[in-house]
Amino acid sequence: MNCFISNREEFAELLQVVASVVGSKFNATRLSDTFKSTKQKVIDRKTIVRYLEHVSDAFIVEQSKLYNIRGKNYINSLSKYYFQDIGLRNALLDFRQNDTGHIMENIVYNELRMRGYRVDVGQVTLKTRNKNGEFIRKDLEVDFVVNQGNLRLYVQSAHKLPDMDKVRQESASLMKINDYFKRIIIVNENVKSYWNEHGIYIMNLFDFLLDADSLSKI
Repeated sequence: MNCFISNREEFAELLQVVASVVGSKFNATRLSDTFKSTKQKVIDRKTIVRYLEHVSDAFIVEQSKLYNIRGKNYINSLSKYYFQDIGLRNALLDFRQNDTGHIMENIVYNELRMRGYRVDVGQVTLKTRNKNGEFIRKDLEVDFVVNQGNLRLYVQSAHKLPDMDKVRQESASLMKINDYFKRIIIVNENVKSYWNEHGIYIMNLFDFLLDADSLSKI
């Protein structure tokens, strides 16, 4: 692949945008729209796809594809990109965006990949009724669908669980999965890891990071 980049300023700006949306789903079309609306610049979709391929090939970022858990198929429209070096991500943004939740999500992703897991972004699609009784589609996100051989885990990364509303929010997608694989919420709080009443394992971030076999021991 010819990786010569003629417009380095444009490429650098794209990297900054990707760094700022760590933990968010996007595609080349959305990035192109972002440039139009925030920077008044036009970068076509094909150019953005090529830029993303370059930074992936250089091991700067890694793509995590969107997986429909109930449909058991990949959704090609959106993905997430995580930085393989979170320090590089922070440096690109001049340490201005200290969004702890998304940084933690990137760290959890990197740790899972380092342990040899394949990691996708999960989606649970539901059909619910609105106030008028009409069926509407609702998509719930699972941060990570973690696979290794016959093992599968569903993992949420939550910076804090300060109250029951937040617990319900983080548990909502996990509770709608209709199989029997283990469901885990990793939380950055000084609490002892435990199973809750819904069969979801709440794991302290340090218990997860400091033991390379932490997930296999659940």
